[in-house]
Amino acid sequence: MKKQIVILGSTGSVGTQALEVIEEQSELFEVYAITANNSAELLVKQARKFNPEVVVIANKDKYPFVKDALQDLPIKVFAGAESVAAVAEMEPVDIVLTAMVGYAGLLPTIHALKAGKTIALANKETMVVAGDLVCDLSEKYKSAILPVDSEHSAIFQCLAGELSPIEKIILTASGGPFRGKDRRFLENVTPADALRHPNWSMGAKITIDSASMMNKGFEVIEAKWLFNVRPDQIVPVVHPQSLIHSMVQFEDGSVKAQMGLPDMKLPIQYAFTYPQRVKNTCPRIDFYKCKEITFEDPDMKVFRNLGFAFEALDKGGNMPCILNAANEVVVEAFLRERLGFLQMSDVIEQTMQKVSFVKKPSYEDYVATDADARKVAASLIS
Repeated sequence: MKKQIVILGSTGSVGTQALEVIEEQSELFEVYAITANNSAELLVKQARKFNPEVVVIANKDKYPFVKDALQDLPIKVFAGAESVAAVAEMEPVDIVLTAMVGYAGLLPTIHALKAGKTIALANKETMVVAGDLVCDLSEKYKSAILPVDSEHSAIFQCLAGELSPIEKIILTASGGPFRGKDRRFLENVTPADALRHPNWSMGAKITIDSASMMNKGFEVIEAKWLFNVRPDQIVPVVHPQSLIHSMVQFEDGSVKAQMGLPDMKLPIQYAFTYPQRVKNTCPRIDFYKCKEITFEDPDMKVFRNLGFAFEALDKGGNMPCILNAANEVVVEAFLRERLGFLQMSDVIEQTMQKVSFVKKPSYEDYVATDADARKVAASLIS
């Protein structure tokens, strides 16, 4: 029987690649529902191709367009954030791929967990904002969380079958488009410069996060919750070739690495097929063409966001939520050319200092913190 899959954020980079995986493995998977925030035309195109049971457009203003475009098909069309959350808990669903960008992914993930669904987690902000809450819900409702980020999928694969304790997680980073650059260079970079990632094809927000090293900071926080390790056990290293997606060091000193070409379809498929592996047409590494594999220390004096992530993780409570909210605001401002590249870190730092700290936050505290941090960050920019 085919697994029924919901793709939250089907029009983004991960969502579109997930649909390609489902198309190639059509004997194993079926699209039950797809959702998008604003990309109504692409959502309609996907719906007509994959014929899901349900389509949701979060932006209610675009509901009439989507509804009218699909009226000749037996597809249920809904709108609004509440409908995105509702579709994640529908009874026939086996796997929910959370490929939405940012804080918006938290609520539907909570709904899916409470419904006992398997989560294919591509929305790292969910774990950054409320990792303790998400892990508690996963345990309470016996809902598996399978990582889709290439780094966390690599760690997950390295741990398969292992019974020995983790000594260290070596979290690899490409270094982004500005690897090796100094602060003087970064003063004048543009959004177009930052969007030229050397190895990966991703959405705009995550590409900017990669350029600023915030993405790696978020992955540090995510790794802490997914693999139940201390912050000092997580070691980020810059690996420009992006062939090793991450490594695990065990207490006897042995290190296991997971390798592959930079291709998100591999971790997406692994989350869908786990614990099995399934043959596919993804390109393979040609080791005769691998001239070098190198590692470098990340420069946290230039790329301050990585340090902020460790600070937020050490403080705990709602501080990672503050970090995420401020980052979402500054990235949008940078993309709109209202803020310089280095100024993003300045605003994040000040927001972390200004927003009230809550040591043991509830879900309601996270909601309030997110709103407060966005207001503070926006006021600092204006």
